[in-house]
Order: sequence, then structure tokens, then C-alpha cells
Amino acid sequence: MTSVLIADDQALVRVGLRKILEAEPQMEVVGEAADGEDAVAEAGRLRPDIVLMDIRMPALDGIEATRRIVAAQPGTRVLILTTFGLDTYVYDSLRAGASGFMLKDAPPEEIAAAVRIVSSGEALLAPAVTRSVIEEFAKQSPAPPAAPPTAVEELTPREREVLDLLARGLSNSEICEQLVISDATAKTHVARILQKLDLRDRVQAVIYAYETGLVAPGSRR
Repeated sequence: MTSVLIADDQALVRVGLRKILEAEPQMEVVGEAADGEDAVAEAGRLRPDIVLMDIRMPALDGIEATRRIVAAQPGTRVLILTTFGLDTYVYDSLRAGASGFMLKDAPPEEIAAAVRIVSSGEALLAPAVTRSVIEEFAKQSPAPPAAPPTAVEELTPREREVLDLLARGLSNSEICEQLVISDATAKTHVARILQKLDLRDRVQAVIYAYETGLVAPGSRR
């Protein structure tokens, strides 16, 4: 079972999300929170697999709540639900450690699917979405350091290639086609990259690649 904590300041939204998720056979809503401080406290108490997190909430916003939850509980993943689309709130939430985001007006089946994706250890930043986000995200990124972090030196040349393609928004199948490798090999490379760089998922890999200067805004293969 995938345990889910719903954090949203609107009771009707919480009720709607609960109904969507409880209709799924492998999901259990273990709690609700009406503000960011509540979300942090309940996440610590309940240790859910997933937190569905609103961005604008009283007491503590969803971005700071995400940052605190991820720092305290690496095993809990945060999925942002927003009405604001691809704006600075989303970029800030990804930097805070969220594993992806969904728009609140997404169909119920897409919200349920998003929870399944994130709970499986993947990041919900689909390749098509990645491509539309990357340039805006990169514009807001701080200036990269003069030299890449030493952790990058642990990557093999092939892993550097995979990270480069990953950061440009390519899916595993597209990476396979580009590098002429199998799907299993691509997954292995991605897993090793995340492990070596101490990253949780593909979203964090995109952020890491841009913020460390491994990939430059506007560059394309």
C-alpha cells in the first residue's frame, strides 16, 4: 500500500483528493493537513510514502514545508499540486526537494497515476514537461561554480553522456535510441548517476546539471 498525506488549506480540495485516492486499490490516505506547519508535523508523525502538497497555505507555505519534510525524512516524497502552472513557485518547489508537480485541475486518473509514479521512485517531470520547464528554470538558476563538484568525477564517460541527455529532458527510451543501448542499461546508468551524485530522482538530476554548469541554458545536441 502507498500511504498518502494530503496537505491543502481548502477542505473541499482535501475531500476531493481523498475520494480520488481512496478509490485506488493500492493507496491509503493516512492523514490530512490544513497548513504547512501541520503538514510537517503530520509527515513526521505518520511517515507517509507521499505528501500531496499545496503551495499557498497559511502558517508555512508548501515550498518551505517541502524543504523541511525532505530534509528530515528522505523516504517521504513530495508531489506538489498547484494552480499556478509553470511559474516560480514550481521551480522553487523543485529546488526544495519535490519529486514533481501536478496541476490541481488535472483529471482524477492523472492525479492517481502521478502518485503511483512518484511512489515507485520515479520523478513526475515527464520529458515533454521537462523540455518546457528547463529553459525557464535555467534562467532562474544561480551562476554555476567555476568547476563542477568533485562528485562528478566519479561518473564514467558514459554516465556523463546519460546525465547530459537526462538533463535535456530525454526519456529512457530516447536515451536508448540516442546512445544505442538497451532499456535495462539506461535504467542502470540513471540509477548509478543518482547514487553517485546523491540525488533522489530525475528532477533533481536536471536541477543539479544546470546549477553546477554541466549543461548550459539553450544548449542542444
